Amino acid sequence: MKRNLLTLFDLEKSTFHNILKLALEYKKKKSNDNFLKGKNIGLIFEKNSTRTRVSCEVAINQLGGNSIYLSSKDLQLNRGESIEDTARVLSRYLDAVIIRAKSHVTIEKFAASSDIPVINALSDKAHPLQILADFLTIQENGIDLNNCNLCFLGDGQNNVCRSLMAGYTYINGTMNIGTHINYFPDEEFLKQVKTAGGKINVFPEAVESVIGADVLYTDVWVSMGNEDETIQRKKDLKGFQINKEILSKTGKTPIVLHCLPAQKGEEITNEVFESLNSKIFDQAENRLYSMKAVLKYVFNG
Repeated sequence: MKRNLLTLFDLEKSTFHNILKLALEYKKKKSNDNFLKGKNIGLIFEKNSTRTRVSCEVAINQLGGNSIYLSSKDLQLNRGESIEDTARVLSRYLDAVIIRAKSHVTIEKFAASSDIPVINALSDKAHPLQILADFLTIQENGIDLNNCNLCFLGDGQNNVCRSLMAGYTYINGTMNIGTHINYFPDEEFLKQVKTAGGKINVFPEAVESVIGADVLYTDVWVSMGNEDETIQRKKDLKGFQINKEILSKTGKTPIVLHCLPAQKGEEITNEVFESLNSKIFDQAENRLYSMKAVLKYVFNG
């Protein structure tokens, strides 16, 4: 059976937790099995990447497989070949494909025409690999996922926030979103998450949203593809910065997460970024272990 990971909704609840458990095991034992021996995995990237590309390639290599980086500029996609035809061709050569795309539709079309597993390495709608690493980081810091109060400050419509919301359908904690009214989550998606059991609250200001937070999370205010909105976004979201004052409003000692890259001085101050609260580089490291666990799921179930 072909297993894809396009969004977290592709996983059963038990599978979601088993992936996190396996990721932690990979991290603790610092050794790997070679279940990818003899397998070739393609990476099709339409967007720049540091953590995703390197963690994917290293994970594949350490598990005994071979990765082939395929820039969309180098493929015949750049000359008009359809994503469906590309998927059918690559299915004859490769054992799986990891795609980082501008549009989530691109990944969906590829997966629909592919005979091999497809993993979403980021799209405009979802970033499941990031969120698995995030929840691993939260667990590592002694926070029970079923009693975890997380507050996301910033753009409530971006792919990371959407994927965190999806993740909250698998745990019993509460997620607050503090954002300007222009960046409230899509109502249809919010309804979908709540129907699936996610406890999500949205606030139009920062202070109320962070009260009781075990985790403060932020992302850049201007995501890739939104550069033409830079001035307006910075103006609208300037009140949703993670800073020392906001930390004090939680009433706890929260950990601070950021999926990186960071624009220090905008969504987060350098003081907090470098503070003891910050687990940002542990979070980045965990991208490697969550990737290994996802590959295990895709190939071995």
